[in-house]
Amino acid sequence: MTMDLISRRAFLNRGLAAGVGLGMAGLSRASAQVGIEVADLRVISLQPNLYHGWPTVACCKNGQLIVAYSGSREGHVCPFGRAEIVRSHDNGETWTWPQVVGDSVIDDRDAGVLETRSGTLLVTSFTSLAYEGALNNAIAAEGAGWDPGRFRRWKAAHARTDAEGRKRALGVWAFRSTDGGLTWSERIDSLVNSPHGPIQLSDGRLLYAGCDLWRPGRKVAVAQSLDDGISWELLSEIEPREGDEAGRYHELHAVEASDGRIVVQIRNHNTQNDQETLQCESEDGGKTWSKPRAIGVWGLPSHLLRLADGRLLMTYGHRRKPFGNQVRVSEDGGRSWSEPLALSADGIGGDLGYPSTAQLQDGSLVSVWYEVMAGSGNAVLRQARWRLT
Repeated sequence: MTMDLISRRAFLNRGLAAGVGLGMAGLSRASAQVGIEVADLRVISLQPNLYHGWPTVACCKNGQLIVAYSGSREGHVCPFGRAEIVRSHDNGETWTWPQVVGDSVIDDRDAGVLETRSGTLLVTSFTSLAYEGALNNAIAAEGAGWDPGRFRRWKAAHARTDAEGRKRALGVWAFRSTDGGLTWSERIDSLVNSPHGPIQLSDGRLLYAGCDLWRPGRKVAVAQSLDDGISWELLSEIEPREGDEAGRYHELHAVEASDGRIVVQIRNHNTQNDQETLQCESEDGGKTWSKPRAIGVWGLPSHLLRLADGRLLMTYGHRRKPFGNQVRVSEDGGRSWSEPLALSADGIGGDLGYPSTAQLQDGSLVSVWYEVMAGSGNAVLRQARWRLT
């Protein structure tokens, strides 16, 4: 396994202490004592010749870790992506070879994963034709400027179906497994999509905050499932704040706080608070939502997790110097957040992030993200094992 295993002491001595130190300064009073101790960083993907993107990690009831992501790629945009999972039976020390969950005739992207209370595994993804523009330009130029092998591969992938078939393949999808991931259902229309997928509420419902990507009248909405992910229905829409366009809201994620409020965070690309995280809440189970507001966090998109002690954790990518990933903690159900703590800060550029976090049975934390690292044009899956102090 390719690894960049780093002790916390080495982590700090390599210049990342500055990022962590900045995170420790000026914490809100509610989180004044919070700190971070990173045990190690490592690369967990086993195919360095391929590009891996946009993962989600979940800890199952049996202690197994599962990471879902978009694998088998040639780049950030290409026609080859498919939804894959890898597993760890030893708290992230080692990982299995990839297993394919969804592979359509076009690009399968961002993958979320959830184990429901019944033991069902749910993997979410969406399909995209974003690669078509580059390919059509290359075809018009008869492959000029392209490596011949790459040009043939892209054309062959595109030719797996016709234009109508590619249009039918576009969508937002969920896949279910009731046998621990040995077999998977056909794709299910989940109505909305976000990178890290749905959550399960205390009342048993599955709740999915996201965007309806391809149907007319693009919605920023919340869907629910009352049958363990077999079917989905729209529950509500999240209305933009005054001056914002809903079409510039992307990549939501939700968490249920200890008091029953549902907190949703949103990747924002409106002019006001551009590339900051916005937040809204529901006090009626997701039927209505407060207007999104800025929370003073530059970085995106975020993953939300309720810790065993009731605190909320947000994990997000930081795509400007110091390039890396950051975390913040809330001790009041998301009403306020700590200053940032650096989970990683040694990135070479902005093609990284989408971190998600799972809590292990011993209370420690595992975060996984994707990142293009020095010396390679391909993104890898990178992992941190760490604790809050």
